[in-house]
Amino acid sequence: MKNVLFLCTGNSARSILAEAILAKAGAGRFQSFSAGSKPKGTPHWAALKLLHAKGYDTSTFRSKSWDEFSAADAPKMDNVFTVCGNAAKESCPVWIGHPMQAHWGIDDPADATGSDTEVLAAFEIAYQRMKRRIDAMLALPLDQMSQAQMKSEFQKIGAIND
Repeated sequence: MKNVLFLCTGNSARSILAEAILAKAGAGRFQSFSAGSKPKGTPHWAALKLLHAKGYDTSTFRSKSWDEFSAADAPKMDNVFTVCGNAAKESCPVWIGHPMQAHWGIDDPADATGSDTEVLAAFEIAYQRMKRRIDAMLALPLDQMSQAQMKSEFQKIGAIND
């Protein structure tokens, strides 16, 4: 079982979506986590509503600091993915075991304005982009790949938008 951490600034939208998608699609192979450098305190309402509508159990999601995952007693991460531009530019903590890192930036749906329908539409776009990336990762023969091959493929996956 591989541990994967999705990082963003607020840990309220994209990283929460990614954590949920990988937890379901990669069950038995991956354990997923999410965190933020400046957590908002709660997941965005639209992230929770969208995930719930798609059949995800949202009862355990919370916005948390990346400090929880850089502590000595935290689970050892195998992969760390930044999912927003801000997190990629910030100083990241030193991760135990030096996990492989890649950037999978997606526009922040939490910045969407308008009606609830318009905000949910922005979250649907972010969800679909993240799902395509995670599905692409899960389709790789990871147990047959070198670290260099994985890093290269993870970087290519980060460029998938549509």
